[in-house]
Amino acid sequence: MKDLLFLVHRIPFPPNKGDKIRSYHFLKHLAGHYRVHLGAFIDDSNDWQYTGELGALCAETCFLGINPFRAKIKSLQGLVTGQALSLPYYKSQAMQDWVDNVIEKYRIDTVLVFSSAMAQFIHDRHKVDLIVDYVDVDSDKWRQYADKKSGLRAWIYRRESDYLLRYEKKLAEKSKSGIFVSEQEADLFKTLAPAVSEKITYINNGVDTEYFSPDQLFASPYPGREPVIVFTGAMDYWANVNAVEWFARYALPHIVKKRPATKFYIVGGRPAKEVRALASRHVIVTGAVADIRPYIAHAGLAVAPLRIARGIQNKVLEAMAMGKYVIASAAAMEGIPYDRTLDVLVSDEAEKIAECTDAVLQGETATFGSRTNREFIKARFSWEQNLKQLTTLLQP
Repeated sequence: MKDLLFLVHRIPFPPNKGDKIRSYHFLKHLAGHYRVHLGAFIDDSNDWQYTGELGALCAETCFLGINPFRAKIKSLQGLVTGQALSLPYYKSQAMQDWVDNVIEKYRIDTVLVFSSAMAQFIHDRHKVDLIVDYVDVDSDKWRQYADKKSGLRAWIYRRESDYLLRYEKKLAEKSKSGIFVSEQEADLFKTLAPAVSEKITYINNGVDTEYFSPDQLFASPYPGREPVIVFTGAMDYWANVNAVEWFARYALPHIVKKRPATKFYIVGGRPAKEVRALASRHVIVTGAVADIRPYIAHAGLAVAPLRIARGIQNKVLEAMAMGKYVIASAAAMEGIPYDRTLDVLVSDEAEKIAECTDAVLQGETATFGSRTNREFIKARFSWEQNLKQLTTLLQP
């Protein structure tokens, strides 16, 4: 087998959140075709326990701890050096030394980086083919953040958007190819960097449809028999925080007015203080759970009311794979081709969302689920099918 260097900004295990799901499936696929040398940062002390499982997939690994608070302070160096703040956040001499050694020792000529900031460890002197999985157009995400903020924070976010886009463009120029998570993300980047459009492609996310299956039997995690609406995701991620705040403030009151027993469950680890503050008679914040599937399986429907989003939302794919009716914002459905044949409502209007929620909760969909949604996911979002393109891109 040929040697391959794979650099990831966050340890790709456990596959319990968006970026880790994608990077883990990339790694699992690559391990069947290459001797993979994996370099990654660990920003959650709980994740150190998983290094052995990844070591079994790889020829060699390098895991370095990163303290998010200290890294944020370090990232401010970018204000002086004229860089996007994301670059000094991940800057590491130890990682650089390991990368230099691995490339020289194993004569590596192909490098895949997951998240553009990890490409800072690859230089012209390495003489390698560089493939970059940007995943999302991160520079545009920072622009969206800036539009939602004011004052100094808005200025910093807008600066990050501008400087990161410059970096993304330069990176695309020197790389062999750039990958995004959806056709829409790839097309957006092509409009922002038309000079490199021929190098840009996309690989859709997938879903393990056997794991996320409505045919499995799960004990209900809900104590009562009242109607349940569920939101899943990492609850320290600002876009998710913003989404549940909006839903609890604007949509839920309309729903509860018609169905007073309704509960809104927010399921996900490390809930921010803004999320914890939502806890009430009608809003339950679970924190981290061992398995999100029972929460999806026994909910009446799943919601994804994101006001800010890039790429493909795994929370939507997973709920659809489990045969759930989904109510989502337009931003949350970007990258997922949908039509009226699916049991999906796309709306950004609180009252319309409430009206549809009421209809679902009183109908058969909440009880028997949606086979249409599941079959759609099986046909369009298979990891096995989507990752064939990755193998092609890595070939000389």
